[in-house]
Amino acid sequence: MVVRVAVIGAGVMGADHAKIIAQDVPNACLQLVCDMDGARARAVADATSAVDCTDGPEAALLREDIDAVIIASPDFTHAPYTKTLIARGKRVLCEKPLSQKIDECLDVMAAEQATGSPHIMVGFMRRYDRAYLDMREALAKGVLGRALMMHNFHRNLATPYPSFTGAMAITNSAPHEFDIARYLLGVEVTTITAHQPKRSDDVVAPVVMVLETDDDQLITVEVNNNAAYGYDVRAELVGELGSISTNKVAHSRLDARLSSAIRYDEDWRGHYHDAYVAQNRDFMGFVQTGILPEAAASTWDGYAAALVADTGVRALHSGVKERVEMIKKPAFYA
Repeated sequence: MVVRVAVIGAGVMGADHAKIIAQDVPNACLQLVCDMDGARARAVADATSAVDCTDGPEAALLREDIDAVIIASPDFTHAPYTKTLIARGKRVLCEKPLSQKIDECLDVMAAEQATGSPHIMVGFMRRYDRAYLDMREALAKGVLGRALMMHNFHRNLATPYPSFTGAMAITNSAPHEFDIARYLLGVEVTTITAHQPKRSDDVVAPVVMVLETDDDQLITVEVNNNAAYGYDVRAELVGELGSISTNKVAHSRLDARLSSAIRYDEDWRGHYHDAYVAQNRDFMGFVQTGILPEAAASTWDGYAAALVADTGVRALHSGVKERVEMIKKPAFYA
């Protein structure tokens, strides 16, 4: 079975998804690239030998020659597009966030549950990254003993635009940390605090969060969107018997002029390329079987990450610990 895939959104992430579908996913055909900017859609379609391109996303969702859709369009489109595709019986890989609005997440979950079968994977690709898989395996095998803490660092070279805020750091960047911590530990987050130091300039300062889980563990998350030196994501999982940390993979080291240097990436794409490929291949299996892969993030996971982020913003503004008030997990997602 050849799966005909549409990619909605031809920006940085959409272009990468299109390339992966065209080059790295067996039994997939890049049928359509869609972007409101028709020239950008055409450029990505030409670069990936897509069958077609268009600048009309709403019409693209209704096409009969599409079997599955990857949504990489702006965040505010994710919930309405996923609901349209659920109604049409299509399987979807939706880039995070499912929505930044909690009521929209609940609406998508309700629409999916009404069909009786899963339709949505949420794009939390770290679940497919080798370093985090090693962490999960070490925990499952008992090498670490009981998990006590997880420390996370998420640093970017610079913010994408001057108006970026600490709240955006929580809602745009930190959900990857929220999701991977939930996935590795098998827990839900119960409380969150959030704090910012003071910078000497007017760009957004780092945000540091402390999360508590329903299994009495602590998770720390630092998001620094103006780290200045490069893209740097690290994590350490600490247990009663030991700890395991992610390692930066560097293909070379330059030694010159009495110094040694390892180059950092400018963004996340190279760092997580293999994870994206594995995720997209898993998505093809989901489309063909209708069974959500074990590693995949569901709409429940999308809701949970969005809720932690929303509560984190409230904690940043209030300066006190805020409780994450989750709905009861539906049996559909058990």
